[in-house]
Amino acid sequence: MFRGQFVHTIDAKGRVSLPARFRDAVLADGDARLVLTPAPSDPCLHLYPLGAWTEFERKIAELPRFDPHIVRFRRMIVSAALECELDSAGRVLVSQDYRERASLGKEVLLAGMGRFIEVWSKELWDRATAPLPPDEHERFMKSVEELIRI
Repeated sequence: MFRGQFVHTIDAKGRVSLPARFRDAVLADGDARLVLTPAPSDPCLHLYPLGAWTEFERKIAELPRFDPHIVRFRRMIVSAALECELDSAGRVLVSQDYRERASLGKEVLLAGMGRFIEVWSKELWDRATAPLPPDEHERFMKSVEELIRI
């Protein structure tokens, strides 16, 4: 499981180091392969260990084949997925195209999201996680409480 937030830099070749804690979680499965894909609703990238991605992809494959929302989702996520590997220094190569899609500059934030990692521009992460006004925060918390039945 991936937990925590870590700020790292992308080198001139487009590589970003995974924090040791994340590297250990990836390598615990005995496989250094990962899948990188654009997030469906945020300006970031999702990075999955291959096993977690395969399970996610299987669930997507079971969805209705001709539902227009599912077709669009598959096009956005599955067709755009790139398999990659951790190099010997624990880095992942992020292509120029994907860096542009997520507006990644020099400083990126890696956020553990349980079964996958989000890769954000540090600036965009700060905006996305800025405190909500009190009335919006209250509605947000009620919605979350209902979903997870707290």
